Amino acid sequence: MAGVDAFEVLSPGIMSTVQDLGRFGCARYGVAVSGALDGFAMRVGNLLVGNDENAAVVETTLMGLRIRVLRDTRVAVTGGNLRPHRRGSEPVPMWRSHLVRDGEILQFSGPANGLRAYLAVSGGIQVATVMGSRSTNLSSGFGGFHGRALRKGDILSVNAVQEPFRFEDRAFFPEAVPAYTSPWRLRIVWGPQDGHFAEESRKTFVTASFMVSPDSDRTGIRLKGPVVHRSAGLDESIISEGIVSGVIQVPGDGQPIIILGETASGGYRKIAAVISADLPLLGQITPGDEVSFKAVSMEAAVEALRETEDIIAAFKRSLR
Repeated sequence: MAGVDAFEVLSPGIMSTVQDLGRFGCARYGVAVSGALDGFAMRVGNLLVGNDENAAVVETTLMGLRIRVLRDTRVAVTGGNLRPHRRGSEPVPMWRSHLVRDGEILQFSGPANGLRAYLAVSGGIQVATVMGSRSTNLSSGFGGFHGRALRKGDILSVNAVQEPFRFEDRAFFPEAVPAYTSPWRLRIVWGPQDGHFAEESRKTFVTASFMVSPDSDRTGIRLKGPVVHRSAGLDESIISEGIVSGVIQVPGDGQPIIILGETASGGYRKIAAVISADLPLLGQITPGDEVSFKAVSMEAAVEALRETEDIIAAFKRSLR
């Protein structure tokens, strides 16, 4: 069905892009996954408004997004609480669906918690699919809305939906809403190059606290703290190889970098990787926050992911 105009961007804020769950299977060509950095919040937002979990949404960072609604429809805001409101000062409760009316203004004032919020709309944002995904790849300039971040004056269309109002007053389980607060305790599994670090360095890595650098972005979260030394006699870097979201590289200065979704390869040693269940949290970590790591077994990592998927499955069942 043909798309219909839904939103006019009055102000894009710090950084707002169109994202889905990402562009998988293309790393062999040097193409990063991209996609929503908090995939859990994005999936729930889409379910709240009756979409497929992978429908395209607006991901907005920190503050400043301001849009005009161009047609009556259903929306949901999930992820970090950037204090969304409408009609001047009326708060928009998070993690539930809402009817918005033609002419209303939605805006995001700034974080009560978290870093990124997700605006889902019935029908999903309509943009072209590139290499199997609607996500914006900012570094390469394709996907999403013309391959770039949103700008003032952009008009966003949605796929037409029959009776979107039937998705009225859906709400996510309050007890399952993630806590987006510092200090962050991220679970990791060791490898693949943890053997390139002395036992003392590995101990430092899981007992120390690190601060998040202002230099962090969608490419990676840069940490500042105790130096994590590689073993003596090893070169600063290794031959570049494929990497995935959540791996933790240690460059020559010994300050770890948690890789996010905009990178497909790297030439620094990876001491560990954040487990899949904790990957959505990475999208909410803010410069200045405190981060520490806890090593878990592969079995525990799998069980944690299973618990996350059980929550999503239970929510789907509740919507029937």
